[in-house]
Amino acid sequence: MPALSHDALTSYRHKRDFKATPEPRGKVAKAKGRSFVIQKHDATRLHFDFRLELDGVLKSWAVTRGPSLDPKQKRLAVRVEDHPLDYGGFEGTIPKGQYGGGTVMLWDKGTWEPEGDPHEGLKEGKLSFTLKGKRLKGGFTLVRMRKAGGGKSARENWLLIKQRDDEADPKTDPVATWQKSVETQRSMAGIAKGEKRASETADESETRSLPPFIAPQLAYLKDRPPEGPNWIHEIKYDGYRVLAAIAGSDVRLYTRSGQDWTQKFKPLARAFAGLGIEALIDGEVVVFAKAGPTSFSALQNALSTHHDSDLRYVAFDLLILNGEDLRKKPLSERKKKLKQLLGKAAAPLSYGDHITGDSDKVLAEACKLGIEGLVSKDKTSPYVSRRSLTWIKSKCLGRSEFVIGGFRPSDKQGRSFASLLIGEFGKDGLHYRGRVGTGYNDEVLRSLGAKLKARQIDKSPFTQVPQSIRSRARWVKPELVAEIAFTERTRDGILRHPVFLGLREDKRARDVTGEDRGGRAV
Repeated sequence: MPALSHDALTSYRHKRDFKATPEPRGKVAKAKGRSFVIQKHDATRLHFDFRLELDGVLKSWAVTRGPSLDPKQKRLAVRVEDHPLDYGGFEGTIPKGQYGGGTVMLWDKGTWEPEGDPHEGLKEGKLSFTLKGKRLKGGFTLVRMRKAGGGKSARENWLLIKQRDDEADPKTDPVATWQKSVETQRSMAGIAKGEKRASETADESETRSLPPFIAPQLAYLKDRPPEGPNWIHEIKYDGYRVLAAIAGSDVRLYTRSGQDWTQKFKPLARAFAGLGIEALIDGEVVVFAKAGPTSFSALQNALSTHHDSDLRYVAFDLLILNGEDLRKKPLSERKKKLKQLLGKAAAPLSYGDHITGDSDKVLAEACKLGIEGLVSKDKTSPYVSRRSLTWIKSKCLGRSEFVIGGFRPSDKQGRSFASLLIGEFGKDGLHYRGRVGTGYNDEVLRSLGAKLKARQIDKSPFTQVPQSIRSRARWVKPELVAEIAFTERTRDGILRHPVFLGLREDKRARDVTGEDRGGRAV
């Protein structure tokens, strides 16, 4: 073995025989980038190697159980030797008997941004950063633990913790969700057997690339649907907006904010995987009530009771097909291609058709059937990732999302609250929109009561609240979003006869601004 040069990679080189292992020897790079990589490593025990580029090398930790998206989960991360930047592209098998012998998969990669000085963070034992990976996104923190045995141990244990942000998702296990290489789409077994990379195989299903998440187009709310030959009308489905990214058997189901809810909608993911297509589809996850229309309450019940066989996906737009970006194409062309893909699909997948004609009559008929309303779309328009006047929603009843900013405690024993205090964000803060005292069953009272208790604060989050309400109120952090039905709004914006329908876990509180009502902020 050649003489060792004393640099940041001395320990890395000393542990390896590069005549026997395919791992790169590497060198300390001059470039100062911000790449990161996570490698799934089946050595003596399965773990995930977490690596951050800093000072021309990859600072590395072995995360025994892999990363978590749950801020309550603290994953042990053992600091190991620095690795060369070349290691960030390594995927293969380290021979048995060599250091770290076993299969290595490229599980995630991307860039990272430190919060503050990363050198100071490493020195002080708390390194916070944002990941921008193909799989992991958002804030994470590495915290060094105190050394056991009075500090004599050479082993440096840290904890990898997900920060509480929009990318946190306690219900999704990323280790279980992503089982194949982010680079080659091979499984651990496929890598160990030396299977060809996806780009080297003639198998069409292996060459497909998973389409990226694209922020969805949103509609403005109007009192009446628009009229004219260019407008088509779709049913306003009462469910969760979900974009389906499909590449053969690889499927991701994203909420409108980009959260990965594939695990939550497993039957739908399996159905999409069976289509053998590469596409990014926009649609709605729903549950149909016994009477016929979709029901948000029934959807929530199906998810909470794990009756996922009731889930249905209604597709109404096609953004990407076989690598071609269709967003600049007119809606009529996109829907035609979508119907060709899903027009004959069996449950739980279906194509969301549209209606033409007198818009007021169409809305009236929808209301008679108990449907929430219509979404009218300009069939000549492209797809844009923002709220646009080429999509107009009109509702049979007043219904929208509101932020919970407080509650009134209940006088009844065993009831955690009497009513919710709700609002919408405006330019100057959270505007009070009323009190909601109906729509709760015992299970909702228990679960929602616990969420309220965990978020209690001393100061009102609203810009202004009537004194009669303020005197008996308890305040909470404005983080929870509720779906509320109501008959109308008063002149000062207060809801009349509001009814609680459920929490909207797919929507962020800061997005509830009321700007969908004709573009006017509240």
